[in-house]
Amino acid sequence: MSHILTLIAPAGNLQAPLVARVRAALLDLGGQPGAPDWLAKEEAADLPFSLLAPEQAVAAARGVLEGAPVDCIAQPAEGRRKQLLVADMDSTIVTAETLDELAAYAGVQDKIAAITQRSMNGEIDFATSLRERVAMIKGLTLTALEETWTKIELMPGAEVLVRTMAAHGAHCAIASGGFTWFTSRVAERVGFQSHHANILLDDGTALTGFVEEPVFDRDAKLTILKKLAAELGLPLSATAAVGDGANDLAMLGAAGLGVAFRAKPVVAASARARVDFADLRALLFAQGYRSSDFAA
Repeated sequence: MSHILTLIAPAGNLQAPLVARVRAALLDLGGQPGAPDWLAKEEAADLPFSLLAPEQAVAAARGVLEGAPVDCIAQPAEGRRKQLLVADMDSTIVTAETLDELAAYAGVQDKIAAITQRSMNGEIDFATSLRERVAMIKGLTLTALEETWTKIELMPGAEVLVRTMAAHGAHCAIASGGFTWFTSRVAERVGFQSHHANILLDDGTALTGFVEEPVFDRDAKLTILKKLAAELGLPLSATAAVGDGANDLAMLGAAGLGVAFRAKPVVAASARARVDFADLRALLFAQGYRSSDFAA
């Protein structure tokens, strides 16, 4: 079979009759679907198919799922397993927007969160909005950064995703519009081999209200994806990227597997693959990993 449709749901939500209905829909369209291959019981299954475009298979699956909490990712069968992962950090690898969390200490959380939301929706320029938000936390002590870090939580499935891919020889990198102060700590905690983000400037005790130029934005994320792929001798088809905001769109579009994860509407509408219900282990299932392959 030339392509594979992967169905992924929160554990216990993918039942055999539902998979059978999706298979029947592919059959009705002439997709010549094969038998389902279960990657994890009641959680993930592959349906091989031919003679349909990936977007046709996804549309057919969503049509019969009727709102069930199941994610659908279709792609060519060849080259599913990726050797480079580039991931956004805020609201992707961690559950929060770290700049918004810092803003709480400066008493400007609502103002900064509103700007962040508009930026992630693609309504305003990211670099301009970042400079504006950082200026609003001028004078915040480095102790506040430490206290913020203690409250940061990982997105479910983040560590399993990274450590499993790394264990199978992939390079895993963070590319974040956030700050190296946090990406360095997340990288160490989760198992990323490299991290790339903005640098917050301070005077040794407090923030100056500036970031080091140039701002690490959507173009920089795309550049990092291409740079790392070139250094590793990989075509972009052998790469995966994941993110949720408008500044992730360029790298998601360029990666062989670009996944919009619980993304803003403009991102979900544009990405070739999206995960709305499952956790980050969905990226492993999409690559054909079985749950028995996952790193502890």
